[in-house]
Amino acid sequence: MKTHTYILEHLGCANCAAKMERKIRALPQVTEATITFATRQLSLTAPDPEALLPQIRAIVSSIEPQVRVTVPHEEHHHDHSPKEGILIGVGATLFAVGLLTDGFGPLSKALFVLSWLVLGLPVLKQAATGLLRGQLLDENFLMSIATVGAFCIDQFPEAVGIMLFYRVGEAFEHRAVERSRKQIRDALDLRPETVLLADGRQIPAEAAQPGDILQIRPGDRIGLDCVVLTGESRIDTAPITGEPVPVRVMPGDNVTSGCINGSGHLTVRVEKPLSQSLVTRILHSVEEAAASKPKLDRFITRFARIYTPVVVIAALITAIIPSLITGQWSYWIRTALSFLVMSCPCALVLSVPLAFFSGIGVAGRQGILFKSGSVIEALSQTKAVVMDKTGTLTEGTFEVRQVVGDQRTLTLCAACEQGSTHPIAVSIVAAAGDAPLPRPTALEEIPGQGIRATLEGRRILCGNRKLMEAHGIPLPEDAQAQVYVAEDGKYLGHLLIGDRLKPNATEAVSRLHAMGLSTAILTGDDETHARTVAQNAGVHRVHAGLLPHEKLDILQRLRQDLGPCLFVGDGINDAPVLSGADAGAAMGSGADAAIEAADLVYLTSDPNAIPQSLTIARRTRTIALQNVTFALAIKALVMVLGLLGHASLWLAVFADSGVAMLCVLNSIRMLYQKRP
Repeated sequence: MKTHTYILEHLGCANCAAKMERKIRALPQVTEATITFATRQLSLTAPDPEALLPQIRAIVSSIEPQVRVTVPHEEHHHDHSPKEGILIGVGATLFAVGLLTDGFGPLSKALFVLSWLVLGLPVLKQAATGLLRGQLLDENFLMSIATVGAFCIDQFPEAVGIMLFYRVGEAFEHRAVERSRKQIRDALDLRPETVLLADGRQIPAEAAQPGDILQIRPGDRIGLDCVVLTGESRIDTAPITGEPVPVRVMPGDNVTSGCINGSGHLTVRVEKPLSQSLVTRILHSVEEAAASKPKLDRFITRFARIYTPVVVIAALITAIIPSLITGQWSYWIRTALSFLVMSCPCALVLSVPLAFFSGIGVAGRQGILFKSGSVIEALSQTKAVVMDKTGTLTEGTFEVRQVVGDQRTLTLCAACEQGSTHPIAVSIVAAAGDAPLPRPTALEEIPGQGIRATLEGRRILCGNRKLMEAHGIPLPEDAQAQVYVAEDGKYLGHLLIGDRLKPNATEAVSRLHAMGLSTAILTGDDETHARTVAQNAGVHRVHAGLLPHEKLDILQRLRQDLGPCLFVGDGINDAPVLSGADAGAAMGSGADAAIEAADLVYLTSDPNAIPQSLTIARRTRTIALQNVTFALAIKALVMVLGLLGHASLWLAVFADSGVAMLCVLNSIRMLYQKRP
């Protein structure tokens, strides 16, 4: 199976996008098809997606004739807003003159009809096209029927007025959607168009290849993932990680695409092409997240399929049955026409995905990558945050603080640990100094416990309390340490090793508690040290000395006790727990493995990213629910007012286009809110 992405240029109707998606999915060769209205992208999975392009274009044009299906590099942007604005302006002027000459009979009616034609010609044209293709419930057809019906019952000003209101509302809605699309993409697409080669030539960023030598001048945005060859500088990583403090770089250090160079001049070597750079992966991650529909979105799309036919049937019943009973045909037809105007579910279909897309975009700007819309839903309902200790709450940089025992305790332990890259092992070897260490003749690493080795003919054990208990080594009652050492079955001594809390760890945990969330630590480290870290950070629960599978068991118990859990780890060693949680997050890494393993990735190492992501998720879901509730409530209210004789066709248009526009504005307000 192959997955291709296509662009749907000029896609302007959220409900039409849902219809296109449904029809494309129904093609026998298609495994999966998703249209993301917010980005105008069609993601298509099939054995041969390119062979299906003619059929897809036929389906798309049958629903919205002006929409063109293109591949991303063929995309063209044409702004029709000036022409559209002129037509609306001319139509509005004719309508105003018609209102001023309302007492002049045929003249005012002629002006109203002319205004209606100027304003409604695009609508009438699309309605006729849709009718020829059997789309009786098309928005344009229903709006055309409503305005023609208003003419038939001699409501000329109202007929033109609702067409004017509809066109203005649609124009504002499209403008708001386009603006939100552009803002989010501009904020996330941090790729410069060109890069500067070492010889002074500028080339397109996509033309640079691994091994190319580039210059990065002060103030330049770094175009690709590179390694520094010469020069020193400070790099502003805030566009990627959200961290405000610049990071110092020197020869040998990696620099990430999307970051901004400070005052120093750097010469760098390209490590990855633009297509594999971090900023490209971020952009793709956001687009994929926008394409994955949350449960609320899927429910509203299904509801919209039922909503329109039900309202149209209600309009027919309203027009006929009360009129036969009361004889007031004009009154009841007018009420029925208001139902037709409100029967398009665009406000409903648009309200949820645009809210989620805005949330994904806001998070992306702060270095938080949601991998799907369903992750936002899961986070918004989270009751507990479960964290790995090392690298999440602590710096992950260890140091030996005390050696209890003679010098051999440290030497033997360092000799056993010298081949390990574990941070604790590195700290032990560093504490032993520069003196040469003996090499074990045999060594076995026991997961979750430590090392068993043979050194100079003696049996050495180096590890945690579990290792000592497993080999029957009695320990002093007051011995509480991370690493114990035994020689030939006898306890020799132990090492106290410290790991510092991150600067914002306590603040982050306090924010989680203020949000009403429970917190817990799951770690394979020693219980004493884990409890000290938990106490200093303010974490509620601690489970220490755990093997990877034991972490998963504890997590399942926490889920039963506390409710849905977010697990935050490093995204590599904690893969089983990440997949077992309701949502799994990788902290402080842009590594491929982390992005693959987790549901969301924090590109920053700041623990405050955890409450930030939860706040964004809650805001996003709240706004989506506000949109749905508002759209349904206004439509229901206008229908009731219509039945009671208190609603006009103008109000019905507001309940359609006006509500859709307000839902768009409500969705994008997250882009302007203060950072959580």
